[in-house]
Amino acid sequence: MNLELRHLKVVCAIAETGSVTKAASMLGLAQPALTAQLQRIERTLGGPLFERDRRGARPTALGELVLARSRVLLPAMKGLQDEAARLAGTGTAMSYRFGGVNSPILGGILHRLGADQPHAQLSTYASWYVDELAQMVLGGRLDYALAGVCGDATPSTEYALTWRTVSVDPVFVMLPEAHPLAAATEVPLDALADEHWAAAPGDGCFSECFATACARAGFTPRKIYETDIRSCIDLVDAGEAVALCQATFRPVSGLVVRPMAGAPLRWRLLLGWHPDAPAARIADQVLGHAMSAYNDSLDRNSLYRTWLEQNPNFGVQQMAAA
Repeated sequence: MNLELRHLKVVCAIAETGSVTKAASMLGLAQPALTAQLQRIERTLGGPLFERDRRGARPTALGELVLARSRVLLPAMKGLQDEAARLAGTGTAMSYRFGGVNSPILGGILHRLGADQPHAQLSTYASWYVDELAQMVLGGRLDYALAGVCGDATPSTEYALTWRTVSVDPVFVMLPEAHPLAAATEVPLDALADEHWAAAPGDGCFSECFATACARAGFTPRKIYETDIRSCIDLVDAGEAVALCQATFRPVSGLVVRPMAGAPLRWRLLLGWHPDAPAARIADQVLGHAMSAYNDSLDRNSLYRTWLEQNPNFGVQQMAAA
């Protein structure tokens, strides 16, 4: 693993709060996820950065060295990012850069924005990681980020971005047509206790939320394949796994998508931008395009539209500040 600025921010947060748990709360991460990230950082640097006991976390000699360098590098980098963003915003050419991955609405947003501003330059960047997208928006390399977060989680506040909720959706399950539960209206989570699972990667708390939902259903999930969307589909098609998927996903031939009974997992689709960047001037317009593109996606997914009619607490009407 290559050491990145976000790793230095993790080290500083733990030192400032004196606790991995408090640092996780400050950064908007689950505590197990932050612990795992700290362990990766320590492996990269060759030794422990903190002594941890019931009184908290205190820097080791190596930790003090890393902190000293971090407290110089991080402010300098933020200053560079801010100046670059301001300089980039002084140009006259209209360009809008969107970051995200696996979003059902990105194409719709670009289509609508392109129709509004036919001479604008539109570009995209793919990433599985919310922090990476947020850093790029903060640094002026992206104008907007489309990100998904689990349940009521929120992206880290350290990047000072504005986040708005486009939709709140349940997580569905993808099955092969030959699966015994493929004809069910809803699939109880505990009925899938003996399955292998496939899911897309990410750095949020979704894996912990999934494990918790399975525990409530009375089982521990078996093997979990973390891979790209195409490979998830291939695994399900081969009968090797069932896959967690967005409710808006339109299945390919031979596969079906079904709701899970009680909607034990939720996914929020967010649009983020920096409030001081030029892109903030049309952020409300872009948010409107995102909501419209989401509703357009429902026109191509009759199963989910019917589900939403019976579950009005989900969908685009859940828009709220994040």
